[in-house]
Amino acid sequence: MSRPKGPILFDLDQDAPRAAPSEAPPVPDPDLPPPHEGRAMQTVAALAARRPSRLARLFWGLLGSILGLAISLAAWNFATGLIASVPVLGYIVTALIIALIAVLLIIAMREFAAFARLGRIDALHRAADAALADDDLPAARRLIDDLVKLYAARDDTRWGRENLAERRGDQFDAAALLALAEAELLTPLDAAAARQVEAAARQVAAVTALVPLALADVIVALSANIRMIRRIAEIYGGRSGTLGSLRLTRAVLTHLVATGAVAVGDDVISSVAGGSLLSKVSRRFGEGVINGALTARVGVAAMEVCRPLPFSPGKRPKVRRLLATALSGLFPS
Repeated sequence: MSRPKGPILFDLDQDAPRAAPSEAPPVPDPDLPPPHEGRAMQTVAALAARRPSRLARLFWGLLGSILGLAISLAAWNFATGLIASVPVLGYIVTALIIALIAVLLIIAMREFAAFARLGRIDALHRAADAALADDDLPAARRLIDDLVKLYAARDDTRWGRENLAERRGDQFDAAALLALAEAELLTPLDAAAARQVEAAARQVAAVTALVPLALADVIVALSANIRMIRRIAEIYGGRSGTLGSLRLTRAVLTHLVATGAVAVGDDVISSVAGGSLLSKVSRRFGEGVINGALTARVGVAAMEVCRPLPFSPGKRPKVRRLLATALSGLFPS
């Protein structure tokens, strides 16, 4: 069979929709590294936000009770037996055990005090939301009095407290009064908290990019985020103990997971020079930048949780600005 000469025509379905050139999918580039996901921060958020089952809590509670009882009985038998055989050493060991119990009680009291401070900050935050929602000026003034008492012993807020005392009488609505308190008292604290966020984002990004060890980035991300959240709480007056820090970290990351804020989205990509940087650096550097961006996002959420007043419109720190400052000079631009 001879082949026809000339062009071959195909009948196309005229009813089929035609896609615009701008809607066509991008051509894959084999030279570009695979997309970055920030797996270290994703793992940290999943671990911190996951609630243990009732069976697991029951198991660990029973195990802790049994171990505590066994250790207590062993220490008691050891002390009494030593008193019977060598009285001097027995009394010394007994005194050491009593001192240990006293230290444990002091630690427990500090943990309870830390929870009380965190509760006080949370109560102020909820009172501010209610005062703003109802435009309740008397409630806002009572809130300002409590806020001044919270920072009364801090030298870094003395100048702001003096300015607030001079100007608070000129404010005649709740929003203006709380905005004045935010500007005078919380602005320097916001700057200090932002520096902690930048330091944590820099550390997580650098370790992810430069240390290729398995799980090293997850461990560093977890420790850096816990330390960052604890320091942010201390800056705003809610000094937390060990248990308080863990509870606060869990609350922050649970909120982020629930809202989907730990997922890598367009806002994270745009925060890194519009995403162009990710196509020019290696896989590890790209992961470092994403983990740093997610850490900055966690830091901003921690500021919102630990702050006694909600952010006024336009006052909330931007992840892009924090990340740009944190990674300045660390990665090529």
